[in-house]
Amino acid sequence: MAGRIARWGAVLGLGALWWWAVARLVLASGAGVLEGTVAAGGWGLSLLPVHCVPKARAEGTLAAGRWRQAWRVWLRG
Repeated sequence: MAGRIARWGAVLGLGALWWWAVARLVLASGAGVLEGTVAAGGWGLSLLPVHCVPKARAEGTLAAGRWRQAWRVWLRG
């Protein structure tokens, strides 16, 4: 339970920090490198593929070495 509370606290704290940086970039004339770095870093994290699964558990994936085998067959003609 304590881990869940700490995780939610970290998420809310980092989210508030990101929104503060974006608001300062948009609204304040004195915003600078720190705010830009925080905003860009948060945006960059949103691009991470967090919904990935291991290849062995993914549906519709090919077995290891399957592409190599298909390439050899194609080269032989």
